[in-house]
Amino acid sequence: MLEKIKGPIIIVNYKTYTESTGKNAVELAKKAERVRDETKVYVGVAPQLAELAEVAKSVKIPVFAQHVDPIKPGGYTGHVLIDSVKGTGAVGTLINHSERQLKLSDIEQVVRITREHGMFSVVCANNPRVSAAVAALEPDMIAIEPPELIGSGIPVSKAQPEIITGTIRLVREVNRKVIILCGAGISHGEDVAAALKLGTQGVLVASGIVKAKDPYMVIREFAEASKQ
Repeated sequence: MLEKIKGPIIIVNYKTYTESTGKNAVELAKKAERVRDETKVYVGVAPQLAELAEVAKSVKIPVFAQHVDPIKPGGYTGHVLIDSVKGTGAVGTLINHSERQLKLSDIEQVVRITREHGMFSVVCANNPRVSAAVAALEPDMIAIEPPELIGSGIPVSKAQPEIITGTIRLVREVNRKVIILCGAGISHGEDVAAALKLGTQGVLVASGIVKAKDPYMVIREFAEASKQ
């Protein structure tokens, strides 16, 4: 799957917002798919676990889980098994989001089992040093997300651009191939353009799209900005 990614990347994290729950989950995915079809920009979505299968069978864009636990089949009541996630039709998973953090050893295990199952790993990191440590684990993507900016509407690419540039420098010293995404506070097309100019290859976004009055228009704005 990774070799099929060309150009800028937009991944929409649904979180657990009402606007992306239940029937809204599929409707939002279809809007994202429409933008992908119109612009040819790589757009993926990460719905809640309960809606993962329904979304995956309803669209042809990449669908990601929001979390996977570092476990194998067995007695793990309430945990999320990678085999089950893959069975829904999802192509990968977010890992270590600031709202669902893991120990580094657990991140390593999830990245490994994701790779073993032929799926994408998108590891979130909250500072340059963590990003560099994660890069050594060879995930497919790293998303830079300072937790204090998540949901703030203040993009990291503007508020703390040195985090982006510093992270890219440290990560590339360890891993030349990993895709670097920018997250936290991305709300407008200009935020996407700014993130790409700093050297990232795409964005991980949540409320800026999910809670927008017209999610389709915002995704379309992001996609067009990513092509500039």
